[in-house]
Order: sequence, then structure tokens, then C-alpha cells
Amino acid sequence: MLKILKNFLPIPAETTHPLLKTLSYFDILGLFQKDPFGNWMVLKRMVIFIAGWPTYWRIAVANKLKIEGLEHLKDLPNTNVFFISNHQTYFADVISFYHIFCNLKWGFGKKLLPIYLFSPRATIYYVAAKETMKSGLIPKLFSLAGAILVERSWRAEGVNVKRDVDTSAGDNVTKGLKSGWVISFPQGTTSPYAPVRKGTSHIILTNRPVVVPVVINGFRRAFNKTGLKYKRRNTLLTVKFKKPIYFDETHSLDYITKTVEEIIEQNMPEMIAEWNALKELAKKGE
Repeated sequence: MLKILKNFLPIPAETTHPLLKTLSYFDILGLFQKDPFGNWMVLKRMVIFIAGWPTYWRIAVANKLKIEGLEHLKDLPNTNVFFISNHQTYFADVISFYHIFCNLKWGFGKKLLPIYLFSPRATIYYVAAKETMKSGLIPKLFSLAGAILVERSWRAEGVNVKRDVDTSAGDNVTKGLKSGWVISFPQGTTSPYAPVRKGTSHIILTNRPVVVPVVINGFRRAFNKTGLKYKRRNTLLTVKFKKPIYFDETHSLDYITKTVEEIIEQNMPEMIAEWNALKELAKKGE
């Protein structure tokens, strides 16, 4: 109970201004708080509140959300936690994480009770492709909730490209980890069984975060690729949190990359073969 109450205490502002510093100790609404990227926390909470109601309906009413492994999240620290997950839609996946983490802040269990939207967890960040989050009004709105924008060096607008690596991406993820929890989709694409990018391994070695593996399923069946339109309602959506793992300097980049593929269940040869076969059939129109 005490831990839950601590989730609602104001965070003292990092400022040398004595008045603002004093006021921040009583700032329950976060009026004087900014995230490490300069965004006002009160604005982030407003975005989560506004976007939370219609998206709650989509994942928990129009469909059925099953959450597993919540016991692995109860004792996590408030910062330097890195959630790594497979990816199925642009937005529905990460929106579900927001709902689950806000629900957890209030001490609720596996059933989402949207009262948490009145005081959501705002120190949540997620890694997203810059081109995706700049593609329209709704993505730009979602971006305000905590997107860490990166420019993918291997893909743009659905085609393979070759660009210089975005070196600022790792620094921005580090900022997010120092402030709270960061969600990452290390494959960098919604295509299943794609290779895991080594950028994730670099981030893990640099920051030594608590790594929480997540496996999701059902989102591709329920929503279109963006995650904003239904394909099929009454679909079972599953989010499974696995036991946190830790890496250190004794682990190589290749070892971490391989381990990440295994723990988010993206290295199963039989599933990869089945998926490739389905793609070939689709190309032939069968």
C-alpha cells in the first residue's frame, strides 16, 4: 500500500530557482515538471487522459485483453527499466502498455479499471520511428505522450534504404531510462520474426537497465497495421511479461542480440518457415 501511495507523490523539480523548487514539493498535478526532453508533464497526462478513453474501449471492451506475468512488475524500480517486445501494430501495442502501466500505478490487478486515467503514469517512454509519428494528426498526438523518435537507417516508407545510423537515438533512450520506463520493439518493424537490431544491445550494455521481456499476440488479428482500425472484434489480445533479466560487461553484443530474439520468441525456425510460406502464398494469390 505504501509503495502505491508513493506513486502519487510529486517529483521535486531539478531547478535552482528557490520558489519553483519549493512549489514542486507540493505539485501533485505535475504543473512544474518537465520530462528530460523538455515536455511539460501535465500536457503528457492530458494527452494520455484524452487518448485513453477511446483506446480503452478498443482493447478491453471491443476485444479481450489478457495480461500475464504482472507479478514480475510489482518490485521494479521507477527508473532504468527497459521493456523489450515483439511488435504487431504501430500504435495498439504501445497503447496497451500504457494502459497496463497506468493500471499498475494504482495497484490494480489484471483487469483494467480506467479510473487510472485521472492520474496516469507519465514517466513512460517508447521508441518509435520518426516517419511514423510525423505521418498525421493522431500519430503526432500520440507522440506527445512520450515517443522517443529515431530515424531508422534501414527502412523508410515501407522500402529498404541505407542511411547513416542515428547516433542520437541511444542518447535519447538513455534520457528516458534515467527518467522512467522505456518500451522498445527491437526488431524495428511490425513484420514477425524480423532480425533484432544491435542498437538494442548497445543500449543495454551502456545503461545496464532491468530488462523486462514481453511477448504480445492477437493485435495483428484484431487491428490493421496502424492499430487504429478494427479488422476483427472480440479477439483475444495477450500481453505476457516475463521475468526480468540482467546483462553486464561480460556479455557480448552478439550474445545479447541472440538472447533478445529468444526471450521475445522471434527465433523459432518452425514459425519463421510457416510465416514465409504464408507470405509466398499471398504473393501468388492463393
